[in-house]
Amino acid sequence: MARIGVNALYLIPGGVGGTEIYLRSLLAALAKIDSNNEYWIFTNRETGRDLVPDRPNFYWKPQPVRATIRPWRLAWEQTGLVWAARELDVMFNPGFTAPAFCLCPCVTVFHDLQHKRFPQHFRWFDLPFWNLFLWIAVKRSRALIAVSEATRQDLRRYYGVDSRVIHHGVDPMFQTMAADRVPQEYILCVSTLHPHKNLERLLQAYAGTPGLPHLVIAGMKGFATKRIEELAGDNVRITGWIPREELYRLFRGARAFVYPSSFEGFGIPVLEAMAADIPVACSDIPPLREIAGETVIYFDPNDALSMSAALRRVVEDRSRVDAARARAAEFSWGKCARETLEVLLERMEL
Repeated sequence: MARIGVNALYLIPGGVGGTEIYLRSLLAALAKIDSNNEYWIFTNRETGRDLVPDRPNFYWKPQPVRATIRPWRLAWEQTGLVWAARELDVMFNPGFTAPAFCLCPCVTVFHDLQHKRFPQHFRWFDLPFWNLFLWIAVKRSRALIAVSEATRQDLRRYYGVDSRVIHHGVDPMFQTMAADRVPQEYILCVSTLHPHKNLERLLQAYAGTPGLPHLVIAGMKGFATKRIEELAGDNVRITGWIPREELYRLFRGARAFVYPSSFEGFGIPVLEAMAADIPVACSDIPPLREIAGETVIYFDPNDALSMSAALRRVVEDRSRVDAARARAAEFSWGKCARETLEVLLERMEL
């Protein structure tokens, strides 16, 4: 039996986007496949016990730190967490950063390397933290997990290290909703309102394409919120962060799905739309190609005319949905959990 730590100190419920979906889904999947090893889930003051699966081998280990105060959280990760984890066999870090002097081997997940690819999207006082603490995670981890081949290549390019690619899964709820969807007259975009999500160009393309259904943008409000809200017209609804059940409702009713991001590490919403039988138009960038293959409509994320043409096509063309749904079925959280556990146990034994 191994004693596995899970460093969830980074998690701010409703505040970290896809990395929250990743962690909650992965823990639930691990609970289904592994009843032998112990899991110690280290949380902050913002995160409750609901993160921890209700299984006898999963233990809640709350820490006296707030993730919303990032310097405090990072300092605790490098000090208090090390002491709290002294009896572990391996520490799993699902949110980029890791304790430098952990007494057991560390395995760390890199979801993307946006701080290297697009540093201009970071606030000047945040970027030094990203550069320092992700460098520490690379140097001190015994193994790295990349969520896509694109992220694996970025780790090689910027840090000269290799990693294992373990793809995200897709929530089974999206697969089951395909049979009972009732499409309505709106195009759905699920995205955090950050600059690299390219929502300003989406709004430009949408405004220049008359006759389209309403546009609904659902996701956490980020650094580009003010500008996006200024550009949104009468036919655009911006929901902000919404509970998971409300998100399911939006997927059930969407006529089409659009994802205009200029940079991604993976792109869970595209996979969710594919699984839910929704026609998808998305940016032609490597991580999304890796997910969708030839089952979606692609556009140039830097070209509003290309995006406009794709919007016109996606509301009428359902020819790819069967192939997209079949491809999405290849991605599961069970597979992600099995492969992640394999890495954790391998690193522990070295």
